[in-house]
Amino acid sequence: MSGIMGFFNSKFPPTMNPRDRPTDPLSRLRFALETMPGSRKYVFTPATRAEILSELYDAFWGPYAHLFLPLSNSSLPMHATLAPVQAELGFAGAGSEHPVVPGRPCGHIFTRGESCFRCKDCALDESCVLCSRCFRSSSHKDHNVSFFIAQQSGGCCDCGDVEAWRQNIQCPFHPLIHNSDRVFDSAPDTTPRVLPKSFPDVDIPPVPHYPFRAAFPPELRDNMGRTIGYALDFLLDTLDCSPDEPSVPSNEADLRLQPTADPMQKDQYSVVIWNDDKHSFDEVIQLICDTTNRDRKEATAMAHAIDEHGREIIDMNTNVSRLLEIAQIISKIEIGVTIRRAYDTFREQVVIVIIEWLLDLTRSRFGTDTLIIREVLAAELLSPRPREGNGSASHIPDLEKDTCRIDWLFLYHARLWKKPRISLKEIYASLLTLSHPHKVAIGSHFAAVYPRIVDAYLLVDREAETSIKYFALQLFTVPSVASHIVRYHDLVARLLDIIINFFTNQIVNKRILQAPANAPEATELDVDSFPFKSKRFMPVFSDLRYLCHNEPVQQLIAKNPSFIRKFAKVCQLFMCVHPNKRAATNHIEYETDAWISVFNVTLSLSRVIKVYGEAFTWATPSQFFNAIMIVVKDILSVCTLANDKLDKNKFSKPAYHDVLFGDVDYTIIDFDVLEGWVSFHHSLHWLLAELLKNVDILSEESLSRMGVASVRNMFMRIATEDDILTLIDFPLRVLAMVAQIRSGLWVRNGFPIRGQLLHYRDFMLRELCYDQDLFILQTSLIVLDPNTVIVSILDRFKLLQFFRGAVVHPTYEGPQLSSMVEEVLYVIITLLTEKGSATKLPLPVAVRREIIHALAAGPCTYTDLVKRVSERMADDVCFEHVLRQVANFRAPEATSDIGSYELKDTLYDEVNPFYYHYARNRREEVEGILKARLKKKTGEVDPVIVPKPIGIETGPFSVLPSLLESEVLLQVMFYAIYNILVLTEAAGTTPPSSEAILDQAFYLVMIALVERASVFSHLSALKVFEDGKNVIDIICAMEHAEHFKPYMARVGWILGEMSKFVPEEVQARRKVVPVVESGVDSETLKKRAAKARQEAIMAQMKAQQASFAINFEDVDDDEDEDMEETPEELVQYGSCIVCQEDLNDSKPWGTLGLIQPSRFLRKHPDSHSAYLNELMGMQPSLDRGSQQPPPSTFPSVDMNHHEDVTQFAPNFDGFPAQYTRFGLHTSMCGHMMHMECFQVYNTSVRQRHRSHATRNHPENILRKEYICPLCKSLGNVLLPIARPSTLPATTVPFPDWIRAVGISILKSKPDTVMDALQFRNGTGEFVFWSSQDPNYPVQIRRGDNFDMFKMLDSMMNAAKVVSQQTRHLRERPEPDPGERGSGIYLPEELVGYTIASIEVATRGTGASASTNVADGLTETQIRMVRSLPGCLASLAQIEPEGRPNGGKEAVKQAIAKHLPPEWSRTSPMSYSYPLLLRDPFMVLIETAAVAPSMLQHILALCCYACLARTVIGMVYVLNKARSSNSVRIASRKHADVFGDVWMFFMSVVRHSPVFEMFGKARIEKLLYVFTLPFLQRAVILCRSTRFSGWCAHCGHSHATSQLNCGVVLDYPGVYRLARLPVVLDDLFNGRDKVMRCARCGTVPMDAAICLVCGTTCCMLSHCCMDMDANGRGECNMHTRECGGATGLYFIVKRCSVLYLYANNGSFAQSPYLDVHGEVDISMRRGRRQYIHTPRWEDIRKTWLNHGIPTAVARKLESTVDSGGWEML
Repeated sequence: MSGIMGFFNSKFPPTMNPRDRPTDPLSRLRFALETMPGSRKYVFTPATRAEILSELYDAFWGPYAHLFLPLSNSSLPMHATLAPVQAELGFAGAGSEHPVVPGRPCGHIFTRGESCFRCKDCALDESCVLCSRCFRSSSHKDHNVSFFIAQQSGGCCDCGDVEAWRQNIQCPFHPLIHNSDRVFDSAPDTTPRVLPKSFPDVDIPPVPHYPFRAAFPPELRDNMGRTIGYALDFLLDTLDCSPDEPSVPSNEADLRLQPTADPMQKDQYSVVIWNDDKHSFDEVIQLICDTTNRDRKEATAMAHAIDEHGREIIDMNTNVSRLLEIAQIISKIEIGVTIRRAYDTFREQVVIVIIEWLLDLTRSRFGTDTLIIREVLAAELLSPRPREGNGSASHIPDLEKDTCRIDWLFLYHARLWKKPRISLKEIYASLLTLSHPHKVAIGSHFAAVYPRIVDAYLLVDREAETSIKYFALQLFTVPSVASHIVRYHDLVARLLDIIINFFTNQIVNKRILQAPANAPEATELDVDSFPFKSKRFMPVFSDLRYLCHNEPVQQLIAKNPSFIRKFAKVCQLFMCVHPNKRAATNHIEYETDAWISVFNVTLSLSRVIKVYGEAFTWATPSQFFNAIMIVVKDILSVCTLANDKLDKNKFSKPAYHDVLFGDVDYTIIDFDVLEGWVSFHHSLHWLLAELLKNVDILSEESLSRMGVASVRNMFMRIATEDDILTLIDFPLRVLAMVAQIRSGLWVRNGFPIRGQLLHYRDFMLRELCYDQDLFILQTSLIVLDPNTVIVSILDRFKLLQFFRGAVVHPTYEGPQLSSMVEEVLYVIITLLTEKGSATKLPLPVAVRREIIHALAAGPCTYTDLVKRVSERMADDVCFEHVLRQVANFRAPEATSDIGSYELKDTLYDEVNPFYYHYARNRREEVEGILKARLKKKTGEVDPVIVPKPIGIETGPFSVLPSLLESEVLLQVMFYAIYNILVLTEAAGTTPPSSEAILDQAFYLVMIALVERASVFSHLSALKVFEDGKNVIDIICAMEHAEHFKPYMARVGWILGEMSKFVPEEVQARRKVVPVVESGVDSETLKKRAAKARQEAIMAQMKAQQASFAINFEDVDDDEDEDMEETPEELVQYGSCIVCQEDLNDSKPWGTLGLIQPSRFLRKHPDSHSAYLNELMGMQPSLDRGSQQPPPSTFPSVDMNHHEDVTQFAPNFDGFPAQYTRFGLHTSMCGHMMHMECFQVYNTSVRQRHRSHATRNHPENILRKEYICPLCKSLGNVLLPIARPSTLPATTVPFPDWIRAVGISILKSKPDTVMDALQFRNGTGEFVFWSSQDPNYPVQIRRGDNFDMFKMLDSMMNAAKVVSQQTRHLRERPEPDPGERGSGIYLPEELVGYTIASIEVATRGTGASASTNVADGLTETQIRMVRSLPGCLASLAQIEPEGRPNGGKEAVKQAIAKHLPPEWSRTSPMSYSYPLLLRDPFMVLIETAAVAPSMLQHILALCCYACLARTVIGMVYVLNKARSSNSVRIASRKHADVFGDVWMFFMSVVRHSPVFEMFGKARIEKLLYVFTLPFLQRAVILCRSTRFSGWCAHCGHSHATSQLNCGVVLDYPGVYRLARLPVVLDDLFNGRDKVMRCARCGTVPMDAAICLVCGTTCCMLSHCCMDMDANGRGECNMHTRECGGATGLYFIVKRCSVLYLYANNGSFAQSPYLDVHGEVDISMRRGRRQYIHTPRWEDIRKTWLNHGIPTAVARKLESTVDSGGWEML
């Protein structure tokens, strides 16, 4: 039937030939959209989209395209939309900033990932935000600013909106109109009413006072309106047949009964998969491959489309059974899937294009007019939808015929999917900013369908995060809109109905039923039902809170009783929900977690209760009285079981009993908390408490207007005293239950009862429930007889007998009894002294009090502080301002520090140790701190903390201090002290909790003496209790008792105060203790004796030490004599960390080390003038950098500080990866092992890997890695330790030595064996120092000391493995694999690379000018630098076996042959390699290994070579640089070093014009800085003129032409990481320009910035994964190109640092801290973050010292990691 209706609803008759294309543009559009599914065979392609867009635009502008585009561009390009083309062409100002129009709001629509700001000080509520441009342009100094990243598009900037801000934020781009005011609808009528039906037909006038209107042809306006209207109608007609939620029919018959718009009803069907957050990409990809037989590439593209758009068609054909089978398979794993006719899915794809087109229109302009198109769109959306027929189909909502199009769109939002949903929300947001009437109109229509929107959100919507329900935040927080929709749509009442019907489970067919007006009240709540388990109800409560928080709505609530009456019914629904009963004998069998859902609901409700209570600040006394009466009667109807709300099987009607306390009978409620049912949830009581907090309305003056004398009289008009007793008994039961739980009487109820208690008394939530119950009891003290209330409290706590003198309880055991007494005294103290609610403290004053008491126990972080106060206070705008007033901020200094706040010293005087939010431990802690301060201040040994007056001067609660005169309270004080005395005397020791009980009892006595000293003193003397004693008797008895000495000072103060009023009574009872001689008591004498004994013992020990020292010196003398006799000794190096035996020459041993591949060292970028300029400004010493010293404060910049990251150097000023040099870096942890122990330990590592096969281990046994058992450093080698050289320095002068070397070379005979051990290319390098030399394994097995060479073998194996994989990274010429000398050359690429890396790490460290670089090395580094040449020496000894001196002389001679300048003339070989093409430092290393005796002279020679080599390299660098781009230097600064630099330079390169171009000063400076690294590495500077031979050879070498100049200079500056902005949110400004992935060309949602080179990568994104490498992520791929084996990234969204090493990784601490000095991972808190210099330097130090592998290993070692790091 639906197919026939679809046929007749077609815009064209069936007899029309599709080829007869209409000429009218709108008709052509209709024809195209109606015929396109069949003509395209239901396949939607990019060409289809382009055709639809073309038809839409043609119909939209008709013949007026020139008014939307420049004359030169009369039509849009294919696939393009209008707004981007206008911006690209700059049409009428498009693409530039909007002109300033006073009164116009910003309205900038946030895109996903864009930064937005919220200023608490300026914003009216939490929904008001600013875009980055407006925030930077306005002033928010010292304001509380939050920073967020938009998770999806749709929100807009509120700058310029007068209703959004408390004050004018002074944005220059959006100034307010001076005479503007808040647009509140302040009509006197407060009765909610239904909006007249004619409202949608009222035309909204154009936006007034807009100066950029353009001439507008009337027919164009008609074309635009009709085209938009038709597009909207087509969209709605299509969605009429769309499903509300994804589902799969069970059979083909049901499939064909689905609603469809296909007039032909062809059996062509499509299977569509919908997006969700439950399933991973891999799951969906594999599922598509398995069900549709598509290849992985196609399936991956589909999975990405599902994620991006929200759904995708995965298969389409006519095989219905096969498609149905596919859909059913997919639905089994709970992936959303639908199978529908291809005609309908094609039309839905057309709908996406239409929505995209409408969104583009909101961004486009008509000439200079940016509003007219949106005004036309708004007019069409607010126009009724033309419909044919009555629309009675079940799949079409039953709305009235003249319902506007926007209403239908709101309802159909749930039928759409991700991308069109977000686009529609952007469209709505852009229309809200048109004008205030538009905002009100859209809000009105949203409110009209809001119940249905909530239905879909709560019950149907699969993608809740994109639901249109969240659009309520942008509407309900606007005061004028909220006032309008509440007044004319009665939205508050409708929301309350939704809550009632939802939680009573009135749900049928995925709809919440609306109960009829005369229907009976729903009373049953099933806490295990779906509504309570669903978490989606919380935003509904939030919407209600947003509505009621607006000032106009609060006035309506206060003035109209229907609001409080309706809300009381909702609160009544949750009264006493989920009650508890004590399990007395057996533990409960099944512990449910239903209490969590209940607490979530009731706490959400209690937040609304707070807002409702605040609303009555606007009420008159009569309105307030009426509200109190409504709530009290509802409470009584529940508590007395007058209605059916409570379960009569669990609750009974109130019963009364008479109790005798003192000399008076009291009639009170009879209830036993241990036997009855008690609930934590009394929402009506909470509502009453919130109303009663308006104490200004309860003043005598206000009540007198109603003819009421007092609060008591007011309540007596509503109920009787018995009723009030019943009312307060329910909160009292909760307090008694809480005390019993804390005392251990409910342990058999399991964890749920403890969880409920923790929530109920939680610091952040207690204000919503626990404090409310306390305030109800406090109010009862001024409504009822306070003695009756206190007796009721004692009865409910089952402590009446205790306070009559009974110290044994029939139910409570000893510790439980003491705990219950402590709890009841705490309640009584709170009721008498707490003044927060009783005086209605202004919020800043209340916040101040909370912060002071939270910080009194000591400094704490901001996060901990917020947890100690209520969430309402922490969220208020005044919180941080008050915090700055009362506390000092202690900024973080070290890398592990976090910021903390410390209470100002002067404010400790305001601390009350018995503050009602203190637990016992916290109170004792604070009391100790206060006593210590007083002791320091006054000098008293045991100072007394005197309570401060209660401070309730006015109002109905001002009578509370008079309760301290109560005889009942006096009896409580008496027995609290007396019973402790009795129990102590009987047991000989104080009972449990006696300290706390006495502290509380004495506090009550002291506060009574402060408030009512005279009356209380006389009463204490007159009133007699047990054994004829009064209070003074028992206090005097404690003054000198041995067990109660800590109370002596307090007792003395109390008796002193009482003696002012009853001196005779006090003196008659007070004992006089005789004073010990000279005023010294016995305790002091004991201390003196103990001190004397201690001094005697110390003197004896001192004598023994002196004797031992004399004997030891004798032994040393003997040993010295023995040493003189014994020339040899075993040198000790500590102990083995495994076996703990000494390390000596008796066994082979070594130190643990790690050899890792590295691309750390940097070559100077020859084509980057910025680096050349940096060198010009370098300091003379590399120990000090050229940058400013790190800041000493945090944050280091002002809050208004701003950096434009788009002006940074490319890639965040990172060093280009192509200018790095590969090598091997060696590091040692410093711990040592025997070789045997090392082998055993490695065996245990392999066993551990086998026993924990599924764990991602920190070490890789295939790479021979291990973890140091002591320091957890990563290692892979065991290196032998070389002893320090004992050779004396040579005294031969350098000229004599060089002459002797030359003569020796001339006299030497050809050595064919040694020539064969050198590289054939003439470099002078030796084949036995190559890591892949094929002769090494053969030679090492011939060695005599094979065990010793095992350590050497571990180094060679590690180097060989890396060498085989990195041939492409090495630039030096080397033999082919398999030949001798192939692989990494160890002196250069291991030893030299390691020493160079150590030197680089010392740069910029700020060392003293009096020390050299070697002085800053650690002992471990010195050992390593000494050991590596020793390893080379061992390798050199293996090969020339049998030669004199182990072949050392031959190697020494071979090295010397290459050094003198005459080398080129003595060796005129074609393959000779010039010396200057080798790094002179490598020659120095070879010499240190085999010929340390001539190291002194070789060092000088290499220094000369380095100078000449630097000049040659500089020529190449400066030839590429322009002199005009480099920094000029005024004068020479190093003439004392270089002398005549011109002669030196020209003697090296005689024909280069560089010297004249750059001048002496700059040439000298560059020569200095480029040579300085070598000098730091060699620690020698010499001068010589013997370099001409090297230069001539370099100039005539063939190798030089092949390598340009053949000399590549190292970068001599301080190594730095990429530059990050000081303020994190600056990173998001212009992120589309600076954070764009080079691989995929997009702005990553989870960007990772390489801190080495500054490249931006996509982290955990499928777009850049290497699927051929098992899904390797882009960060890992980039690491191979940049850092080699290690990677260092800043993860922007997570605000953390990522370390990567060889397929493993770990997250490290963020370099950013928020303004409170705390880390904010993933920016959850939203506070602005600033870079913390020590943390940033720690990250840099880890990178400089090659510590990333160890950092990763340590992190993985400390956790059980499951791996997957290669996916990042």
